[in-house]
Amino acid sequence: MTAPLTSPLLPSAPARSPSAVVPETPTAQAAAQVPVPGGVPVSVPGPVAGADADAGAGRDEPVKLWLCPNDGLPPAVAGLLAAHWLDAQEQRTASRFLFERDRRQYLLAHTLVRRALALEAGLAEAELVIWRSARGRPFLRPAAGELPRGGAQLDFNLSHAGGYSLLGIVRRHRIGVDVERLEDRDERAITTIVRTFAAPEREWVERAAPGPDRDRRALRVWTLKEAYSKARGIGLGLPFDAFVFTLDDERGVRAFTPPADDTARPWRFVELEPVPGVLAAVAVPADAAQDPVLHLGYGFPWSRSELRSFPLPRPVGGRPAAALV
Repeated sequence: MTAPLTSPLLPSAPARSPSAVVPETPTAQAAAQVPVPGGVPVSVPGPVAGADADAGAGRDEPVKLWLCPNDGLPPAVAGLLAAHWLDAQEQRTASRFLFERDRRQYLLAHTLVRRALALEAGLAEAELVIWRSARGRPFLRPAAGELPRGGAQLDFNLSHAGGYSLLGIVRRHRIGVDVERLEDRDERAITTIVRTFAAPEREWVERAAPGPDRDRRALRVWTLKEAYSKARGIGLGLPFDAFVFTLDDERGVRAFTPPADDTARPWRFVELEPVPGVLAAVAVPADAAQDPVLHLGYGFPWSRSELRSFPLPRPVGGRPAAALV
């Protein structure tokens, strides 16, 4: 059985626009028209010259990102894989769900994690040992030596909402991801979300007209904040008004003011709209040795070759970004 890549993930775009726009980045290439699920053509940044799913050998591996809809894996297949791959704790958790849709989401998300990590680590899915931090953040048990495919560790982060699971993987650094579907949040939920923001972010959101435009702004900020706090390993333990994103009205993070305990290092933030109405964000620390490339995949990761490569945005926050590009 195969699950081919149906489309790469896409940079975010305002609801009123029929197409997404290439993010501002020093290495972005010409945009290409690619069909997304549903058949709507959307502009995406051109692939990095010479990049493929195994690019970056001899240096830091690029960020890997997979988005998988729940229908990307038939329920019977997800159940079969889960029975062989998930550990005892995961099996117990899956058995406790009252609603089949929630159980299906859980099985898809956790088989996705084990399959993608197995591809990166070079280990069988059932051999992977996943631990949790004191704050509940899952992580792959570090290897005693190098993993079969290089390096001693992989960091990953998982988010799921509205029938989609988003998984980010990176070597050496930390990663945080978040995904939200616009139609899942009503007016009351959006109002509650915005109240957690810093004052400049609230003002920016409220400058948009009430309705879809304002909701989109609110969820753009929310997904970025979730991704950053998850990359820090703090989650909702970090007050969301303690750090500030300055966003372009159309796309991209223009500036980032970190919390008081995180001023030394810059970050790279990516905004994505994988399919219309589904917003996602990625946060990774940046340094001079990093390969600033994002590998994107859509669907269940049967193969590493299904990833496509695009440049990451410039670093923001911490030391001046010009010194780190």
